[in-house]
Amino acid sequence: MARAKLTENDRERYRRSISVDGFGEKGQQKLMRSTVGIVGVGGLGSPAAMYLAAAGVGGLLLADDQTAELSNLNRQVLHWENDVKAQKSKVESASWKLREMRSDLRIDAVEEKIGPANIAELMEKADVILDCTDNFDVRMALNTFCVDADVPFVHAAVEGMFGQLTTVVPGKSPCLKCLFTTNPPRKEVPVLGPTAGVLGTLQAMEAIKVLTKVGDPLTGKLLVIDLRCNSYEIVPVERDEKCPVCST
Repeated sequence: MARAKLTENDRERYRRSISVDGFGEKGQQKLMRSTVGIVGVGGLGSPAAMYLAAAGVGGLLLADDQTAELSNLNRQVLHWENDVKAQKSKVESASWKLREMRSDLRIDAVEEKIGPANIAELMEKADVILDCTDNFDVRMALNTFCVDADVPFVHAAVEGMFGQLTTVVPGKSPCLKCLFTTNPPRKEVPVLGPTAGVLGTLQAMEAIKVLTKVGDPLTGKLLVIDLRCNSYEIVPVERDEKCPVCST
């Protein structure tokens, strides 16, 4: 259960956040009453989960069906060599570290692949959902669920030193299907680790903005980042009036 008001320990722990202009104790309380769903606890999901836990979000729903592997360790910072040796699932590996970061954090860890048949059951408690997967079929299933269930949805993707980010607020912005009418072919994507760190951290910030209503999230906008040359561009995105997901 979320606490009705901040304790003295909370005020000290989140002192720097509370002092941010426009955020204050009200913003902190909103975070502490919120639950964020994170689908994919890898390169994007690791930094997103860590910063949301540190920021004081009340609960995390972690969903991932994979086991930590050696090739993950260049970017998936919640997974370590010992987790690979022990063949730990990613949700197990991530959960204990996040609890060590913050003992009062509520974590529901689901070692399942998310799809149309189980999204509603697994993510029903989420106030906002982060797309941290690299699977476009899962991405689109999440997009459809979020539009139908009226749940805000933060999408990010990375390749090499390039990344993109947008926030879908059903009824107020285009959805992911408006951006991607067809799914790209499945392939192993090259990623330089810090690229995932930058985009995952930005996903956490978008979630905080949506939950607290402090700041302007990337609704109707696609942030395109090229870290090779430090280029940041915001591209306006229009709703597709024929979109099979959000036009109805």
